[in-house]
Amino acid sequence: MTPLTFEAFTKKIYIKAPVKTLYWYWATEEGITSWFLREAHYVSVEGTNRNATDPIQNGDRYTWKWHNWNGQESGSILQTNGKDFLEFSFANDVCTCSVTLEEVENTTLVTLRQYGMPTDEKTKMELYNGCSCGWTFWLANLKAYLEHGILLNEKDVDLTEIPQAGHIFVNM
Repeated sequence: MTPLTFEAFTKKIYIKAPVKTLYWYWATEEGITSWFLREAHYVSVEGTNRNATDPIQNGDRYTWKWHNWNGQESGSILQTNGKDFLEFSFANDVCTCSVTLEEVENTTLVTLRQYGMPTDEKTKMELYNGCSCGWTFWLANLKAYLEHGILLNEKDVDLTEIPQAGHIFVNM
């Protein structure tokens, strides 16, 4: 087993949904905004905006906006195979995230890996701690949404003005 370090982490969850369905929820604007983001925009290598239901492609650029956070994330789609794997730059291109979908009996194993993170103290707190906690929640939110039709993230109370809200609230 790979030793734990602050350079990378892996999060896994089984979700009772087909690989094809899960891929759509990760790889389209319409899909990813239904359970994860407030807004998502994808632009092709040629500079054209992707339609909300078009799957992302290698080289696309993205802009993401979360609920309860006024900032935005921009990056690139580094790899996608159109069925069970995607990889994107993250945290303003500081690191990389990959999502692998694997059919296991009547379920899909979702494996998210965030890696290539610097190990200075600021990055350890913001990316390792913050993102590790964040991805844990968002993967659980995806499971709740697809298996039970509910969303767990906070939408009714505005948390944007609460200092360190992302480190305090578990459903941000």
